[in-house]
Order: sequence, then structure tokens, then C-alpha cells
Amino acid sequence: MSEQISATVGAEAQELGDGRTLSNRELLRALLRKPQFVLCSLLLLVFFAMAAVPKLFTSADPRFCELAKSRQGRGPGHPFGFDIQGCDYFANVVYGARPSVLVSICASFGVFVLAGSLGLLAGYFPGFVDGLISRTADVLFSIPGIVVLIVILNSVANRSIWIIVGVILLIGWPGGMRLMRATVFSVRNREYVLAARSIGVPPVRILRKHVFPNAMAPLLAMTTLGIGGMVGLEAALTFLGVGLQPPSISWGSQFGVAASYRDTPHLFIWPALFISTMTISFMIIGDSIRDALDPKLMR
Repeated sequence: MSEQISATVGAEAQELGDGRTLSNRELLRALLRKPQFVLCSLLLLVFFAMAAVPKLFTSADPRFCELAKSRQGRGPGHPFGFDIQGCDYFANVVYGARPSVLVSICASFGVFVLAGSLGLLAGYFPGFVDGLISRTADVLFSIPGIVVLIVILNSVANRSIWIIVGVILLIGWPGGMRLMRATVFSVRNREYVLAARSIGVPPVRILRKHVFPNAMAPLLAMTTLGIGGMVGLEAALTFLGVGLQPPSISWGSQFGVAASYRDTPHLFIWPALFISTMTISFMIIGDSIRDALDPKLMR
């Protein structure tokens, strides 16, 4: 009997709230009707392929250099010209996609999981749990994030992609946690949650089956919008000298080199173009997902 009631509660959870919820298939159809979403998704697929299998885009070795060609412009077989060491710049830009993609995707996914989990606990268990998580977030909010990143990363001898992702996670979760916590507050006292609680459904099952699916949409939209910012953050950290270290190749390190050679514009233009295209694509996709999940637009 309790299982039947629980199933009924789950069905009601799909119908109650600020309007009708979209199924995965309906959400996908709504997104595919947006030309900007389709275009940006295709661009991101190209970037992901570039990061995963760079040899599909270039056969040149990014570390094969000829100093005699240092800072030369484009030529046959070298559409982006050469860097200061005479290496093929197109190959460098292609191979530089991997750190940016990995940092942005892994850090954003990690922030989504961490912020979602902590926000879920803080919103559903008011009192000690909420106070502990919220006060910890307040402490992190009071410290300038970029300063913390620079200080921590500057004290690490060997900075890898995963260390940068870990430090971003350390300071990047409070904003998402606050959003998730506020959404859970609005969901935890709805009829289907109260009904599940009244028949003795364990809290973990309530959170997993009823609260999280109906509270995750704002955090999901915020995360997709923030992925583009992660791309720029990785580039900024590397440009400031606290990001990835040589011999790693990234768009941020190319920015750092280009800053010292302002009379060679192609050193700056190409990584800037790739970073801006990837950032804008993520932001447009985030906007599209947010609009599709907006209950006011479902009616």
C-alpha cells in the first residue's frame, strides 16, 4: 500500500509546482527549435572533438619549431602563422583546446554536484545542517574569489588541470548552493513531499525522487551559463602566471606570450577568437536551457 501511495506521490510531483514540467523529450524538442542552440551546439562539438582528438584537425607537431620562422605570418600549410619559437601556431591553438575544455566542463560539473548536494541538505534540513553549510558559504563569500585562487595556486609547485579544478571547486560552490537552497525551501513543503513524509518514506529517497528533480532546474541553468565563465577564468589564471605551467599548451598561456609581443597581432587574435567563440556558445546554450525550463514559457 505504501509503495502505491509513493508512486502516486511521484506522479503528483511531476504535475504540481509552477506549471507543467517538461519531459526530457519535450525539452530536447524545444531546444532543437532554436537555431542559435543548434549552431552553438555544433560549434561546441567541434571544440570537444578538437580537445579529444586534436590530430583530426592538424598533423603538425605543436612542439616542432624552427626559430628562423619566429613570429612569421600565415603561409602555405600554416594558416595561423608561427609563434615566437617558430612553432606552427594553428597546431598550438588546436592542442590548447584540451585544458580549456577540461577545466570548464569538469569544474562546472563539480560545482553543480557539490552546490546541488549541499543546497539540497541545507534547504531540506533547517537548523544545524543549514546553519553549518550556510555560514561556511558566508565565509567564502566574504573573501574575494580571484585572490584566493591566486594565493592557493601560487603556493602549489606543480599545477595540473585537476589541481586548478579542485581549487575552483573549493571556492565556486557557495553561489549555486544558495540558489539550490532557496529552491528547495519552495519545494520541501509542497503536497507531494508532505505526503511522502507522512507515509514514512526515508529522507534520502524523498530528496532523490521528489525534491531534487523539482528543484534542480535553476541550478542547471546557472551552471550552463557559468561554463563560459570557466573558460575565461582558466585563461586568466594562466595569463597571470598561476595556471598551467610549461610544457602544457593552453589558450591562456598563448595570451601570456602575446602580451609581450604586441607588434605581432596574430599571436593574440587566434586564441582570443577561440575563447570568445566557446564562451559565447556556452552562454547561448545556457540561455536556451533556462528559457526552456522557465515555467512561464511552458504555458
